Amino acid sequence: MTSAGGGPGQGPGQGPGQGPGQGRDRAVDGGPARGHLAMLVFSLIVAGSFALGSRVATLIDPAALNAVRFWLAALVIGAALLARGAGLAGAARAPWRYLVLGGLYAVYFVLMFEGLKTASPVSSSAVFTLTPVLSALFGRALLRQRVSPRIAAALAIGGAGAIWVIFRADLAAILRFEIGRGEAVFLVGCVAHALYTPMVRRLNRGEAPLVFTFGTLLGGGAILTAWGWRGIAATDWAALPPIAWITLLYLALFASATTVVLLQYAALRLPASKVMAYTYLTPSWVILVELAAGGGAPPALSLLGVAATMLALLLLLRDEEAQPSPSSRARNASKASRSSPSI
Repeated sequence: MTSAGGGPGQGPGQGPGQGPGQGRDRAVDGGPARGHLAMLVFSLIVAGSFALGSRVATLIDPAALNAVRFWLAALVIGAALLARGAGLAGAARAPWRYLVLGGLYAVYFVLMFEGLKTASPVSSSAVFTLTPVLSALFGRALLRQRVSPRIAAALAIGGAGAIWVIFRADLAAILRFEIGRGEAVFLVGCVAHALYTPMVRRLNRGEAPLVFTFGTLLGGGAILTAWGWRGIAATDWAALPPIAWITLLYLALFASATTVVLLQYAALRLPASKVMAYTYLTPSWVILVELAAGGGAPPALSLLGVAATMLALLLLLRDEEAQPSPSSRARNASKASRSSPSI
């Protein structure tokens, strides 16, 4: 029987003749600390995407914008691979993997810009913070990753904080489930984003993050070009204002190329829910970016929800940094020898 991530009798990410995780271990170095650092930078870059995206969402078709950004990002990553002399041998195995991952990322980005047509950057970033809960569910279903009580509590607190911001600190609106159209559209995109994280680990077969990123961007670019061809052809690219080009370059160089690398780098080192935990920083970053750009501050009551998302992140980091007792260290060593994914 052939698994989704390997050949006959192999686990996800294994090559021929490799033991569990052996093929992936060559691409996974640096341990959890570097994975956390990657996600810290990721959250800041994503915040910039919300701030800029809200300013151009109505200026250009979302599918057209994202098709161009994917191809530009693929060009940047491809040039980096050539400069490093990195080989692509074996990376073309099962190219459908890149269509799956690129398709998930394409859905997320297009629906993000559709949502930003009517939703504010802060409320959209709050929707984005629901992805850790969704990612934990997908991680459980696809990778059998278990969620500890502490992390479950953190995800619940973070989710509650996000809902508080999304519904504009209005308890009556929460009870009536009066969610804005933009937030609802973007929520569907966040489901795709949350599924993307465990799928990286599921489909990776030992490829380095940069190589895997290149394939993902090519897959996403191909899907978006086919999907948004009418919008691409109808766009008067020469007439776009400077802010549109600034946003496009930012999205291509940072929010596409860089974040895909960071997310895949972290996803190979951290459980799915912990990778997405850093999204809890995004609303705080967005508020700071909006204030720096001259935008207004959100309502004071909404800041309670932002504070809850920060508490959720601290709980997750505390769980990561807790020092185990001698008996638990022995149990953890036994678990590690069995390579059982857990959170």
